[in-house]
Amino acid sequence: MSFESERSFPRCTVDGIVFIEDDEVVLVRRKYPPFKGFWALPGGFVEYGETVEEAVKREIFEETGLKVEIISLVGVYSDPSRDPRGHVVTIVFKCRALTKNLEAKTDAELVKAFKISDLKNLNLAFDHDKILKDAEIIR
Repeated sequence: MSFESERSFPRCTVDGIVFIEDDEVVLVRRKYPPFKGFWALPGGFVEYGETVEEAVKREIFEETGLKVEIISLVGVYSDPSRDPRGHVVTIVFKCRALTKNLEAKTDAELVKAFKISDLKNLNLAFDHDKILKDAEIIR
């Protein structure tokens, strides 16, 4: 997706740190550029007329097959260079999985629950390593 015609304003996305168990976080392997093949937090663009809370639940379901509840807000990430497609601001939530059946859908090539201790060894997309550190998931 190119934002060439939309460079006059930032785009809004959401990402979820999804706990399937207390010591497991769900990541998706990206099917498409940018960062194709990298692991990422499930998330995506907020649709017009949608709240960010609705968007994160929808995006997580669309990419992982999981229904979730929001636990807390992690933060807002707005570095203009965080996404190579353009200025993208993301709002990140911690979420708890209400269902357990993982199914890679839409933009996800693969979906997997990782032990928290294994997260620091992965190639993560965007600034998701910073997000996981800020959320005190990895050190």
